[in-house]
Amino acid sequence: MTYLVAGLRLLAYAVTFALLAGPHWLVLKLGRGKRGGHAPAWLHRVFVRLFQLRITVAGTPPAPGEAALVLANHISWLDIPVLGSLRPLSFVAKSEIAGWPVIGTLARLQRTVFIDRARKRHTAVVNTEMSRRLRAGDLIVLFAEGTTGDGTRLLPFRTSLVGAARAAITEGGLDRVRLQPLCIAYTRRHGLPLTRAERPDIAWYGDMELGPSVKLFFARGPIDVTVTWGEPIVFAAGTDRKAATALAEAAVRRALQEAVTGRPPAPAQVPVREPVSEAPRADAPAAGAAPPILIPAATA
Repeated sequence: MTYLVAGLRLLAYAVTFALLAGPHWLVLKLGRGKRGGHAPAWLHRVFVRLFQLRITVAGTPPAPGEAALVLANHISWLDIPVLGSLRPLSFVAKSEIAGWPVIGTLARLQRTVFIDRARKRHTAVVNTEMSRRLRAGDLIVLFAEGTTGDGTRLLPFRTSLVGAARAAITEGGLDRVRLQPLCIAYTRRHGLPLTRAERPDIAWYGDMELGPSVKLFFARGPIDVTVTWGEPIVFAAGTDRKAATALAEAAVRRALQEAVTGRPPAPAQVPVREPVSEAPRADAPAAGAAPPILIPAATA
């Protein structure tokens, strides 16, 4: 893709943004936030189409209108339009993003939950807001690594903001919350598999500046992305937050390895889960659907 073509496509996106942003902001101001959640998805789809991001989705996402706290890996600024194009959802992001041109505006339109990392006590405030949104039926994406990676390796998942799931139960009256592992992987460029050396060209991590990363993306052409929804994890009143987070991390790690190498992990790396026998419930998933993973409750 030449810079001239990229510039023309950016102009087309800017026009689309200008046409949709104003009406969407009005919808939010009128208190119809959930209905207005479709406008950011449309904007992201325009971006994805204009800049030739080819997305393949695997697994089963939450049903429309079903609340879930999504625990995802984070590789690039491209993660936002990729995931945002799939369905209406909100992100948890660092507070600095709110002041960024265009990106900050889009984040606010998408009802992003901002966290001030410099304030240790702000985690509790963010958990309360996330809890309220989960009770309202929102789908919230938390990049659980707390930063971006190189697209090949997964960093450890942080557990503090998963406390929002417990808050939704203890403070909001929910009996359970769906934790949803999600893996995003950039796999091909111009139809050819990305090598380990090429993958950091797409990633935005460490001390990389945003401008050069965006410029490099515009110069390189079509990219294939695989988004994998893992099996949901049931978070109940007695669930151990760290155990739940570790289970989600393991699911994302396996999906990322399979996406970037083209083969599943060796059997020894896959944890063995003992089957749980229980009587059928009225809310049991339909035949053929992946059942939620039940994890052990916290112990005193």
